[in-house]
Amino acid sequence: MAVYKARLKEFDDVLELEEINVKVLRKLCFNGIPYERGRRALCWKLLLNYLPLARASWSETLMRKRELYRQFIEEMIVMPGETHIDGSRVDVTFADHPLNSNPDSQWQTFFKDNEVLLQIDKDVRRLCPDISFFQQATDFPCQQVVHSRGIKRLHRRVQHTVLKSANVERKGLGVTKIALSVKKAPEDYAPMSEGMEAHWEVVERILFLYAKLNPGQGYVQGMNEIVGPIYYTFACDPDLDWREHAEADCFFCFTNLMGEIRDFFIKSLDEAECGINGMMAKVGEELKNNDIEVWFQLQQQELCPQYYSFRWLTLLLSQEFPLPDVLRIWDSLFADENRFGFLIHICCSMIMLLRNQLLSGDFPANVKLLQNFPSIDIQVVLSKAADLAGLG
Repeated sequence: MAVYKARLKEFDDVLELEEINVKVLRKLCFNGIPYERGRRALCWKLLLNYLPLARASWSETLMRKRELYRQFIEEMIVMPGETHIDGSRVDVTFADHPLNSNPDSQWQTFFKDNEVLLQIDKDVRRLCPDISFFQQATDFPCQQVVHSRGIKRLHRRVQHTVLKSANVERKGLGVTKIALSVKKAPEDYAPMSEGMEAHWEVVERILFLYAKLNPGQGYVQGMNEIVGPIYYTFACDPDLDWREHAEADCFFCFTNLMGEIRDFFIKSLDEAECGINGMMAKVGEELKNNDIEVWFQLQQQELCPQYYSFRWLTLLLSQEFPLPDVLRIWDSLFADENRFGFLIHICCSMIMLLRNQLLSGDFPANVKLLQNFPSIDIQVVLSKAADLAGLG
């Protein structure tokens, strides 16, 4: 207990400085950030370059960014036509109508947006099904309205259909999870009653705005798994002032993070060193250098990295471990000065920790094992990764 209290004090001493020493902060965060008093949420805001290192600038930065996000909601979520108090639509105007083919038509924008929104809506309704958090109501539902009536609840705009596959797939890539076992799909989350919003509805808005503001990339399946842990961390901040603005703060932190990993989601960059194929090759090379017997076994079985490490790398391991473990992993990833070099070490350590099973297993057994990583103490994985990185 005394050691833990000393560790908390180390964090507080750094976070209370007028000018944050980022090198010291990274070193502390790399070994895990305590969740008490919102320390993880604050550290992530710093590590993801949302908050400046000078504390004196925090207030102005937060005010400006949160106001900007409010403007995004007002300007980017197009809701053509008028709305009755009961939420029903009135007849459209003669100037603009659903069949108007003019590219400047609000209705054309509305229908185009809904194509993107449909996929986002499917994905966020199943976010982190092992916990109830995303199904619960937020204490701070969006109060921005259209024509002074009716909250902008995006899920109402799309006819929800059952997602045929729970696999994470990037548009155009064609690499999906091999179905070796049939799992019952989780039930879709239901929306809240009028005047309330579930956390998944908030995440839906964040992803929709990101897609609107990044048309060259848009929304790609799996982004929901990246934004989820960030939003969860911010929305659970014990400080009410921080928690109230979790949505806006999460949006900008997610945007900054995507700026670093967006190459993983762009198919045209697959063959570049920064692309996903380059990252998978690095995992294979590290495995070859540290355990050539396991590497040779996977080569002999033609067990391609795409079958398992594609998802590991693209989604920063967010689907391989329970959420508390993911948060701990991300402490190290965000603190990594050479992002995302430590991610390579973690992936390699995961394979090496399954050494005995992989050497004795055939192709189907090994694919299933790697795609469904067994329960393990996350500290064992991270310690092994640290050894591979020469930090042990």
